[in-house]
Amino acid sequence: MRAHFLQHVPFEGLGAIEPWLKTAGYTLSVTKFFESSFLPDQSDIDLLIVMGGPMSVNDEELYPWLIQEKDFVRQTISADVPVLGICLGAQIIASSLGAMIYPNRCKEIGWFPVEGCATTGDDLFTFPSTIDVFHWHGETFDLPRGAVHLARSRGCEYQAFQLGKSVIGLQFHLETTPESAKDIIDHCREELVDLEYVQPESALLAAPAAQYQAINILLSDVLLFLTR
Repeated sequence: MRAHFLQHVPFEGLGAIEPWLKTAGYTLSVTKFFESSFLPDQSDIDLLIVMGGPMSVNDEELYPWLIQEKDFVRQTISADVPVLGICLGAQIIASSLGAMIYPNRCKEIGWFPVEGCATTGDDLFTFPSTIDVFHWHGETFDLPRGAVHLARSRGCEYQAFQLGKSVIGLQFHLETTPESAKDIIDHCREELVDLEYVQPESALLAAPAAQYQAINILLSDVLLFLTR
């Protein structure tokens, strides 16, 4: 089995996703858009993961590869390959399917709770009623046509969605580890300003090991659901 991931900046990698994939028996391949826009054939991959990044999906003039990436994601979904999008990745999924992407009413940076929406049926992923997760985003999206709303927060209504049986988009970062949290802080520290839903660096880094463990376990549940 082969998992392919799309990476937009060097400091937003797979985090806790990588050991899960290796334990599950996947081989890994990557498109690093900051180096090359080469993409594989959809028939050669069994799982696609679209990572985060500081750019906007609307920045096609600055990052022309966004056009190619959205087309690739749309074709991958049409090929019934499981797809997980994280933060920018979720927005790319939504945009590739015709949904609007725009600034959220506030930035969310830090450890804040999300609430699972009521869902029924074995074909829908169910989030906990509430769980503190790691956020770093300033934009949001309309739900793609046919998508089911899975999670929300006080700062952002559309935190997670599912399309069909095997496409999930997450605004938040379940893959975060202490190392990956420090990486994004080191590269995006200028965004840590005094706003309602932006925590200071000290609070971001003060999360206990159990908090990372909880989100990484939830990540495992999401990946198992997508690849079942």
